[in-house]
Amino acid sequence: MTPPPLPFTPAAVIFDMDGLMLDSERAIIACLAEAAREFGHDLPEVLWLSMVGHSEAVCRHLLDEAIGEVERDRVLQRSHVLYDAVVAAGVPHRPGIIAMLDFLDDRGIPRAVATSTRRPLALRKLEASGLLPRFDAICTSSDVEHPKPAPDIYLLAARSLGVDPAQCLVLEDSPTGVRAALAAGMYPVQIPDLLEPDDAVRALGHTILPSLDDARRLLEQRLAFAQAV
Repeated sequence: MTPPPLPFTPAAVIFDMDGLMLDSERAIIACLAEAAREFGHDLPEVLWLSMVGHSEAVCRHLLDEAIGEVERDRVLQRSHVLYDAVVAAGVPHRPGIIAMLDFLDDRGIPRAVATSTRRPLALRKLEASGLLPRFDAICTSSDVEHPKPAPDIYLLAARSLGVDPAQCLVLEDSPTGVRAALAAGMYPVQIPDLLEPDDAVRALGHTILPSLDDARRLLEQRLAFAQAV
């Protein structure tokens, strides 16, 4: 089905990081599952998938319910060691991210990152993957009081760029991030990664696309329309 055209010409584009720009969700889940197995916990995949897009506090709570606080701490500490090695090697890009950033560069459209990852790790991941210099602002869960799905991080990104939230296009992979963008009064486009949108997510009424390349084409069509009128 052909997606609806963008109803406005964005003054800025705000990107989620994990699962949208970086193929990191699979790596995070793999490290958590491996750490849990090392301590004798063979936890179901549905538990790991339920953490996608959520803050560290939410993930810790989910692990608390599954294995208790003491085991949670052991698993998380081990998973951080495993994941640090992945980050140091450079987390692979998601398809289409470089073409999208080049497209925005060519047209002088400002951009920011809005991620639920804490700032030190977010900066390491972006730097190791070569994406850090491509953004005008980096906003993380360390910088706001309330994480996604609260709108705080997206509102901060808009302020950092000096752009009205209503003029921001948001690119997200997770339902949690989509809800945060909508709460901020922004226009989200979802490119799902590990989580396929269910009926409740689709009922939000936002645009859902298969890839970043599709999102770039949607934006390109809007810019061409704006130039023609």
